Amino acid sequence: MTEKQKKNLIRILAALVLFAAVAVIEKAGVIPEKYEILFLFLFLIPYLVSGYDVVRKAVLGVINRQMLDEAFLMVVASIGAFASRQYAEAAAVMIFYQIGEWFQSYAVGRSRKSISDLMDIVPEYANLELEDGTVETIDPDDVEPGNILVIKPGEKIPVDGLVISGESLVNTAALTGEPVPRTVRPGEQIISGCINGEGLLRIQATKMFEDSTVAKILELVETASEKKSKTENFITRFARYYTPAVVAAAVILFAVPSIITGNWHEWLYRACTFLVISCPCALVISVPLAFFGGIGAASKNGVLVKGSNYFEVLSMLDTVVSDKTGTMTEGNFKVSEILTAEGVSRRQLLETAAAAEGMSTHPIANSIREQLTLEFPEDAGKEAGVTETENISGYGLLAVVDGKKVLIGNRKLMERYGVETMAGHDPAATEVYVAREDAGAGSHAADENGAFRFFGTILIRDSVKPEAKNAIRDMKAEGVGRVVMLTGDRKETAAAVAEELGVDKVFGELLPSDKVLKVEELLARLTGKQKLAFIGDGINDAPVLSRADVGIAMGSMGSDAAIEAADVVIMDDDLGRIPAVIRIAKRTVGIAKQNIVFALAVKAAILILGALGIANMWAAVFADVGVAVLCILNSMRLLAVKKTIG
Repeated sequence: MTEKQKKNLIRILAALVLFAAVAVIEKAGVIPEKYEILFLFLFLIPYLVSGYDVVRKAVLGVINRQMLDEAFLMVVASIGAFASRQYAEAAAVMIFYQIGEWFQSYAVGRSRKSISDLMDIVPEYANLELEDGTVETIDPDDVEPGNILVIKPGEKIPVDGLVISGESLVNTAALTGEPVPRTVRPGEQIISGCINGEGLLRIQATKMFEDSTVAKILELVETASEKKSKTENFITRFARYYTPAVVAAAVILFAVPSIITGNWHEWLYRACTFLVISCPCALVISVPLAFFGGIGAASKNGVLVKGSNYFEVLSMLDTVVSDKTGTMTEGNFKVSEILTAEGVSRRQLLETAAAAEGMSTHPIANSIREQLTLEFPEDAGKEAGVTETENISGYGLLAVVDGKKVLIGNRKLMERYGVETMAGHDPAATEVYVAREDAGAGSHAADENGAFRFFGTILIRDSVKPEAKNAIRDMKAEGVGRVVMLTGDRKETAAAVAEELGVDKVFGELLPSDKVLKVEELLARLTGKQKLAFIGDGINDAPVLSRADVGIAMGSMGSDAAIEAADVVIMDDDLGRIPAVIRIAKRTVGIAKQNIVFALAVKAAILILGALGIANMWAAVFADVGVAVLCILNSMRLLAVKKTIG
């Protein structure tokens, strides 16, 4: 509870005590009936103690010609009640309205906490190691890629970087919701916003602060509330027309019967009761609060949802489409088998492949270089004479190594150049074929680029994420109809991985543009309110993430382009977070709809009773403040959502 909330609570409690004291005096008959006017001033005391700020807001609204809000309705209704000599009801309207406002403030503060906690991850300084070995404290904004930073125990990681020395446990809870610290060692990536444990770390900055993980997260959080759901937009539009309509209806309810019957006192009271009942604060407060609470609950589970509008989409998911590498699999490739062509040694094949992939940062390229280092460490440091590299999208590479062209890529690349290949024996492995310009021997093809001789096949295996199979099962348990996997890998590899995971449908050997077309096809098959989500992590996934109804990106290892294009970001790459956020989305939308139905039903019933003179001002207070408090308490159930993963 904030200081402001404490002060407001004390003010409300004081007003309640004063109200009770005056009510007791009134009931006791201590003051003679001829001095009844005194109660006007006595009840004005708790009225003003609790609601002076509401009166001020209403007056300013009139001055600024923006009067049709809850404050204006409450003030007009309470003045009407005072004019009708219903002094206790007039004071009660204001006091209980303020009670409802306090509950709103408290609930928003609670739901905001899990989001605002992210602000604590912002590092205040960075320890820059200078060339002479001394350390200087600088602002994180001044850190540049390549700088060496010293992270002492208990300090926050200022920017994304690479550990170059030291070993420590790093607390990532604020970013990922994962309570178990992660061990980092030299050579491993480390992200900003984490808290260093007991060890001393030296890291090399790989990004500027504005491009680091912590800055991206804060940017997402700040813009999340700007994207409203359809339900919220409906409530905003509804209140815009509803409030003037009920004010006009109250005026008619007072004026017309008063002229006919001459009993203006009675109809003024009914009109004021009508105004209090019709106040839309239960809807205006509780529905956005439900979605805001959903964003907070998702954040608690290590998921950033960029806007409340995406909760409605997540609650209606029928099809989930996923990339394979780095999403369903670890993205940690290892060479599992090497097949050499006749007359080609294992060393020749690995040296040629590593040289051609020398400028690539792709995981497959890294695995080939690692295998060369493992088998022939004396060759690992040699610089190959690579003079030209051409990336053939969806096929592989054509590089010039020591004056000769080298092809390295998939079977389609070899077929393009007429090179016969040798297949491996592991259907779940990715096959990388290597051919070198060498007119003369072996299988070759002559074209304008020369003749290529097949050198061999390198099989590279990527292990399936341990949580992927359970995540798919849990997604289906949450109502997802089918899970589809798209990959650029060969069909045999894709089929083997799909069978292991329990994926419903798989499409292999796809170019980045093919993935978009497949998603378009899948979207065209959806009916009614069915929605489609795409999960990806690579830069080539950005177009598909944007095209899907909701794009889900892996935030820890995902590319900046994928995270930027996505609507939902999984901070620790754990697929198990997706069923959890679907569950939160369904609960959020359900609570918002419950609030709408309950508030409108109660208000409609008591509005009719109020207009007929059956419901008095106390019933109106319940219809307004009581319903608002109940809806707020219903929305606050989202705040009780615990971490469901980790």
